[in-house]
Amino acid sequence: MIMKNKQLIDLISRGESINIEFKRCKNKINKDVFDSICAFLNRNGGHLFLGVSDDKSIDGIDIDAVEKIKNDFVTSMNNPLKINPTFYLTMEEVEINNKIILYVFVPESSQVHRCNGKIYDRNEEGDFDITNNTNLVSNLYMRKQSSYTENQIYPYASISDLRNDIFTKVRKLASNQRPNHPWQNLDNGELLRSAGLYIKDLQSGKEGITLAGILLLGEDELILSAIPHYKTDAILRRENTDRYDDRDDIRTNLIESYERLMQFIAKHLNDKFYLEKDQRISLRDKIFREVISNILIHREFLNPYPAKLVIESDKVYTENSNKPHKNGIIDPKDFSPFPKNPTIAKFFKEIGWVEELGSGVRNIYKYNIIYSDAEPTFIEKDIFKTIIPLSNQATNQATNQATNQATNQADKEIKDLLEFCKKPRSRIEMQEFMNLRNRGYFRKEILNPLIKGGLLKLSLPEKPTSPNQKYYYDI
Repeated sequence: MIMKNKQLIDLISRGESINIEFKRCKNKINKDVFDSICAFLNRNGGHLFLGVSDDKSIDGIDIDAVEKIKNDFVTSMNNPLKINPTFYLTMEEVEINNKIILYVFVPESSQVHRCNGKIYDRNEEGDFDITNNTNLVSNLYMRKQSSYTENQIYPYASISDLRNDIFTKVRKLASNQRPNHPWQNLDNGELLRSAGLYIKDLQSGKEGITLAGILLLGEDELILSAIPHYKTDAILRRENTDRYDDRDDIRTNLIESYERLMQFIAKHLNDKFYLEKDQRISLRDKIFREVISNILIHREFLNPYPAKLVIESDKVYTENSNKPHKNGIIDPKDFSPFPKNPTIAKFFKEIGWVEELGSGVRNIYKYNIIYSDAEPTFIEKDIFKTIIPLSNQATNQATNQATNQATNQADKEIKDLLEFCKKPRSRIEMQEFMNLRNRGYFRKEILNPLIKGGLLKLSLPEKPTSPNQKYYYDI
């Protein structure tokens, strides 16, 4: 906190500027506070101090008024009639020179905001209303739409701030998708450029690692330095509904965030297997790899609203900050997907964790009908919300349906295989008979259980690993 106070004192000493604003606010919020917030959101972001005068003197906030000001601030920021679209901001209480001031960091938003129906922009002179200036409003929208948060450049971040073990992991994952994947032969710097994680802005001349690169590959300290509010909250809330039964507060790179969220799901939700073509698949994993990818990839990272995954007794829901292109419930059969962070999405696609744009919503819808006999819900607003029903009755129906389908189909295939093995057969002959390509799957799911169950016997029982080994069914 001492270091934090020094930083704030340094900001105050610079005086008001395009990204610093002082408001006296002795015992209530000045009306023009939200004009400044709107202007900061629309321009480059900034620092707002309540309890500081224009001449940089620290007047402080009346101690009895602090809580009311903080509550009024939160209420107004969540009121679309005041700030539209609403934006999640926090107000920090700081003591300087034995006086209380309130500090708000306002990041640049990817959207155009209005305050009381007016559009404000910012320059060195302060906030100005551009609502009726068509050219300025048009330029503002064009500037917001032409750039993505993920492409923000951090010129002072270096490759040494990134994690070598994550580079190694993503190379391996990418190679699993394509044996000759180009990332295999690139050093870390070349991989960054190839993936669009190190770029040069031709307008400003800045070049360096992007926010996407930091989020995907950065050390935890680097990530939190770039966006201090960044986190993903995984919560189990079944018995203790007021608080939680289990929780994982995740503040690490997107690669390990994905793995930890999948582990949290596996820990607390039953798996249900389903036979699709000739492969057993995990419905749980099919659904939640898409749900988790969505809250990690398609979020507005400059918005401090934390991403959440909450497991309750009858549902799982997720929330993440969003740059909406429509408002309301999404119809999976009739919607046009829009890339929120296309570079991060492409990176996830290269390592096999997502498919093409738009497939996530459709896959969740498709598999959740089987998983719980109920339709998921997708709500697009400033906060994107996904709701996955987990009703007990629906879950039992889905389990029975999937189990019966898998068992009936598998029983027939096993009976046919045993009939085929009345004459000793090699593993290759058996796989070809079942039209299965994956040797590991065949051994683990079919051959070994039949041997352990005594249905298949070995022609060379004393040499179980012999290349000449054959298997036969002895009634």
